[in-house]
Amino acid sequence: MKILIIEDDLETAAYLSRAFREAGITVDHASDGDSGFFLASENTYDALVVDRMLPKRDGLSIISELRRNGDDTPALILSALGQVDDRVTGLRAGGDDYLTKPYAFSELLARIEILGRRKGARDQETTYRVGDLELDRLSHEVRRAGQPIPLQPREYRLLEYLMKNAGQVVTRTMLLEHVWDYHFDPQTNVIDVHISRLRSKIEKDFGEPLLKTVRGAGYMMKAGG
Repeated sequence: MKILIIEDDLETAAYLSRAFREAGITVDHASDGDSGFFLASENTYDALVVDRMLPKRDGLSIISELRRNGDDTPALILSALGQVDDRVTGLRAGGDDYLTKPYAFSELLARIEILGRRKGARDQETTYRVGDLELDRLSHEVRRAGQPIPLQPREYRLLEYLMKNAGQVVTRTMLLEHVWDYHFDPQTNVIDVHISRLRSKIEKDFGEPLLKTVRGAGYMMKAGG
């Protein structure tokens, strides 16, 4: 399990990071809202632990923007604001759980483990859909608007990873690590070649383009917009 802690109090962050690692969880840390949003957008996590009050960008705005971008990574909000209205605001902003300070680490760990299991269940979905494009992970069949689309094995893995992370920016480095299983020079054109082939198969003769290039960042599978 891999989580991101977005916490500006360095002492608290160090304590949480150490405690989570002792529990067998991989941890990344961001000390302000901007870097937290960047890491959450650029990487894949099983859960986010987000302090509500942060420099540069507050925790609720991070979660809200991630949700608008289609990122459904479970997020637990940490806050000293514990009134009912505060909790409701946090949950309506897209948070999956809300824990008031002070708290016991054992409770935080239990809640994160629950959120991680929920994400794990979503990751076991056998069918991915983006717009009218559908990928069946059991049969390895891909259809758009009901029409079968034959793909080569690498093209299938590329599309599967993009659709699994639909609504999120997928960087070139992420594709090299997850689709090719080892590290390439990020400047290699192997990605461009495969993206071009994939686009021609899933978008030619169809209406809306679904595979979008995010200039300077990577790619995104998204219907609409």
